[in-house]
Amino acid sequence: MTTSTALLTDRYELTMLAAALRDGTASRPCVFELFSRRLSGGRRFGVLAGTGRLLSLLRDFRFGDDELRYLRDAHVVDAETLRHLEDYRFSGSINGYREGELYFPGSPVLTVEGSFADAVVLETLALSVLNHDSAVATAASRMSIAAGERPLAEMGSRRAAEESAVAAARAAYIAGFGSTSNLEAGRRWGIPTMGTAAHSWTLLHDTEEDAFRSQIASLGVDTTLLVDTYDIRTGVETAIRVAGTGLGGVRIDSGDLPIVAGEVRARLDELGAVHTRITVTSDLDEYAIAALAASPVDAYGVGTSVVTGSGYPTAGMVYKLVARQDGTGSWISVAKASTDKGSRGGRKAAFRTLADGVAVAETVAVSDGFEELDLASEHPDGRALQVPLVVAGEIDTAYEGAAGTASARAHHLRVREELPVRALALSKSDPAIPTTFVEAI
Repeated sequence: MTTSTALLTDRYELTMLAAALRDGTASRPCVFELFSRRLSGGRRFGVLAGTGRLLSLLRDFRFGDDELRYLRDAHVVDAETLRHLEDYRFSGSINGYREGELYFPGSPVLTVEGSFADAVVLETLALSVLNHDSAVATAASRMSIAAGERPLAEMGSRRAAEESAVAAARAAYIAGFGSTSNLEAGRRWGIPTMGTAAHSWTLLHDTEEDAFRSQIASLGVDTTLLVDTYDIRTGVETAIRVAGTGLGGVRIDSGDLPIVAGEVRARLDELGAVHTRITVTSDLDEYAIAALAASPVDAYGVGTSVVTGSGYPTAGMVYKLVARQDGTGSWISVAKASTDKGSRGGRKAAFRTLADGVAVAETVAVSDGFEELDLASEHPDGRALQVPLVVAGEIDTAYEGAAGTASARAHHLRVREELPVRALALSKSDPAIPTTFVEAI
């Protein structure tokens, strides 16, 4: 095994490359665009996530000896293509929406510019990262909105593949979750980690009281005790008897949560534990969280729903060629015209129009040429959405690692404040703001 990401790729990308090298079109300058035709599940906005991860993976997009040997032995491409791949380094440029940004149907969230040979091989990697992470982030943002000021913890590692779990924890954190149970996500991305004990801890001991006493001896009185292994009311009483009224919290993982939470709060208060927090963690999604808004709950732990996009595990993004040079060096717009799967040709620039700080429209200027599109000067009420991520092969490191993750989180929480009130509803509807395409002047 190597650290190369080059074979996280569909075969047809390399067979297209081989054919283009053969017919001389591999060097044609091209513009590829990554966008979503529609928002999954009738949601009112999407959240872009995965950009920082993609940039790091792009750095390792190299065909080493192991990768080249596999391609040769499996007869995937010919000798000329193998020689080309041996020296492959992405030398083009990439711009896109900042990670954590909101997007809508048709938003050009990533634009890849370079030769056909440079850009075509990045399709699968870009889509696999952004489709997964954006789906998680969109679901997580909806949950964060439903939770209001109450903290959310991501706890879904056991419901996802190992690396997907790490990526999901990062995407959820960007979109408003405050912590994760996944230690690798904590190490890699600087996300706060949390966790105390599962039901197996209580079942290990002869009595629930023994388990609680041992946990407090190990973790201190500010820990959270899981009180629903047996009888919840008895569990609460045992927890306070053992820990005292200064117990940090109790966790409920079963039952009719609005009713149970109310009963637990009442019993805690009766026992004098008025500051003991209640965390609930039972198959929550954005709808269950919203239903608990009036309940005496202090925090939520979400697992399966957030790491699977709450029923929509992909953002449905696509990667399409939208402009290229012809044989004379002139730029032309190209587009797919298939029914229900068409694309819009041309190089694009995007901005969001605000009125009194509230987003009212997303405007995308389309150019058949290759001139710079300066929307900011033409639309002073607009906020430019695209930033340079890679320039002539050089990756902007500001978007990577723990610092990039923290920056994406801050950006998301800031731009989410621009959403109109109707965008905050959980019901299915049209996108919260319209996307308008205009011809560049």
